[in-house]
Amino acid sequence: MLGAAIIHPDVRAVIPLMPEPIVQQDGTSKNDCERTAAKRFVAQLRQDYPHLKCIITEDSLSSNAPHIETLHDHQLHYILGVKAGDHAWRFKQVEAADQAGRVTHYTRHDRSAGLVHRFRFVNQVPLNASNTDVHVNFIEYWEIQSAKVQHFSWVTDIRVSQRNVYRLMRGGRARWKIENETFNTLKNQGYHFEHNDGHGTQNLSVVFALLMMLAFLVDQTQQRCCALFQAVWGKLGSKRLLWERMRALFYAYALASMRQLLEALLYGVKKPTPLFASDSS
Repeated sequence: MLGAAIIHPDVRAVIPLMPEPIVQQDGTSKNDCERTAAKRFVAQLRQDYPHLKCIITEDSLSSNAPHIETLHDHQLHYILGVKAGDHAWRFKQVEAADQAGRVTHYTRHDRSAGLVHRFRFVNQVPLNASNTDVHVNFIEYWEIQSAKVQHFSWVTDIRVSQRNVYRLMRGGRARWKIENETFNTLKNQGYHFEHNDGHGTQNLSVVFALLMMLAFLVDQTQQRCCALFQAVWGKLGSKRLLWERMRALFYAYALASMRQLLEALLYGVKKPTPLFASDSS
């Protein structure tokens, strides 16, 4: 299952999208893969939202010429992760550009948070040795604290300057926000959405996955928009405890609505004395 999300150009809105199943397509004999699933996803995204301005953010596996050309073909901007181990040639080109004085260095201090943001960036560098005609803009970033340094790097089609490099960095790091708040939530906070190597008879696993994503959408909408849900979450302190208490009430009571369930969690319920079923035979 190819999970995906887009970020709005102002980097304040992260929009999870329905996943694209990585499954063998009708009429084909080859196994599917993430790259071909991504092509289907991008085409479907543009069909559903032909005028939506958005930025695609992905990990370093997506920093390849065919995928970037697909994004270009569908008028989609991107911020894609890159790693020195996977893209050694490109990093050598950046070092050569730095020695030639074509790389910009920029430092920004955040004294209230005790952070130093250090950047170096260069525009219009070849993607890799095999695709020197495909040019990208490169950003390298260090987040420096007193006892910790984190390092990230990306390529983007958006021209980089000192005015926008901080916001582009925030956009690139939004991928971890998506990872933590969407995918890790689905795996670790009660949804039990782990990796699945098969799709089941007649793609049953895909159906279950889509139902789970719809349930997740309902939960996310409540978290953002429902004051009652937010009050219950604040009272209990963690989502894990929230789900456990919800299940406990489902087991013990006949509830008429979601509102009744949330009010019971917020205000409490009077515990009834159990009634035992007797055998009259």
